[in-house]
Amino acid sequence: MTNPQPLDRKPRVAIMGEFSAGKSTLSNLLLGRRILPEKVTATRLPPVWITEGETPPSRKALDGSLHPVSLEALEAVPLEETLYVQISCEAPVLEARDLIDFPGISDPNMPPEVWERMLEEVDCVLWCTHATQAWRQSEAAAWGLVPEAVRQRSLLLITRFDKLTTPLDKLRVQTRVSRETEGQFAGVCPISLTQALDADPESTEWETSGAQGFAAALEAIVAAARDGSTPAVQETAPAAAAQPVQQPAAAEPAAAAEGTPQADSPQEVQPGRVMPRRVRPQGAKRTPRPEGRPDADLAALRRELLES
Repeated sequence: MTNPQPLDRKPRVAIMGEFSAGKSTLSNLLLGRRILPEKVTATRLPPVWITEGETPPSRKALDGSLHPVSLEALEAVPLEETLYVQISCEAPVLEARDLIDFPGISDPNMPPEVWERMLEEVDCVLWCTHATQAWRQSEAAAWGLVPEAVRQRSLLLITRFDKLTTPLDKLRVQTRVSRETEGQFAGVCPISLTQALDADPESTEWETSGAQGFAAALEAIVAAARDGSTPAVQETAPAAAAQPVQQPAAAEPAAAAEGTPQADSPQEVQPGRVMPRRVRPQGAKRTPRPEGRPDADLAALRRELLES
């Protein structure tokens, strides 16, 4: 594999996944608002490249020519003739990266070439997989088309994690996904995007939705892409609550034991490293344990699932 080189432009972060996996909600969360008109059906759009600025929207044809488009008439864009649609807006997230919103990779009404030909433009990927049917075979097959260097700077988001109603269900899903994708992502982040949209970034709800850990992980992979480094793929440990995936216990400082306060600061987030999130904010309630299953049983089950 060719070693990545530092970029002389902003990193390009793709939002990918199957239909109804939460890609549009993730885009809204990152941008702070919806940029496409409500009536536009995302499944009928080619990749949408979102950049910072006030440039009028346009589409780039396969022959390299640019053509103006109307946001109100995006569904009229010819899929078979278009490489991507470019939209500009002002949002803090776009100051350090571009976003490329891909169509659903499983749409039977859309030729796969519509999104496959854009893979060479991508530096990182945020792959969304629905918690209740996480990491299907079709997703694994599509992920295999992504260049290896890009995969090592990408995150797997287990979206709608709140739909898993018990800590044991969350543990099982996260364990299985972590095992089946081992070595294929820089990190795995369980997250409830709708809870994150409703939460204040300084609130406990923001932390428990998984958004805080995801935000730190996103900054890490973008920094790695910008610097030309390749994040080391970490073994992920399952979390019983809707929290970001933690690093293995051996990689954590001794002071990070549960119940011991430990400050998180920006300088602690190193490029390519997904920081563990083990501190429960003051006032946060403990996640209820499954009835009749004490901590020791959960720990034993975790080891059993990881070893199976």
